[in-house]
Amino acid sequence: QVQLVESGGGLVQPGGSLRLSCAASGSIFDFNAMGWYRQAPGKERELVAAITTVGRTNYADSVKGRFTISRDNAKNTVYLQMKSLNAGDTAVYYCNAQRGIHDYWGQGTQVTVSS
Repeated sequence: QVQLVESGGGLVQPGGSLRLSCAASGSIFDFNAMGWYRQAPGKERELVAAITTVGRTNYADSVKGRFTISRDNAKNTVYLQMKSLNAGDTAVYYCNAQRGIHDYWGQGTQVTVSS
C-alpha cells in the first residue's frame, strides 16, 4: 500500500518561505509523476506543481517563479519550496502520486499565510 506523508506546513508571514516535504513509503520511481495540489476553503482542489520521473516540471501560473518542485530519489521524497508567499497561498497542500491509472494522496498539510 502506498503511503504519502507530508510535512513542513505551518503559519508564515506574507513574503515568507516554507518548504513542504512528501515522503513516499516506496520508491518514487514507481510513479509516473508526483505533485502538489492545494485546496483553499470553499474552493476546488487545484494543481500547484508536478514533476515526472525524468524531472520534467509543470507549475500553476499563480506560483510560477515563486515555487519550485524537486525530488530526491535516494530519500523517496518530493519537495515544494515556496517563496514570496501571500494570503492567496493559504490552503491545505496535498501530495499526489500517479501510477498508471491510480492516484494516491497524502493526508494534507496546512499552510497559512498571515501577519
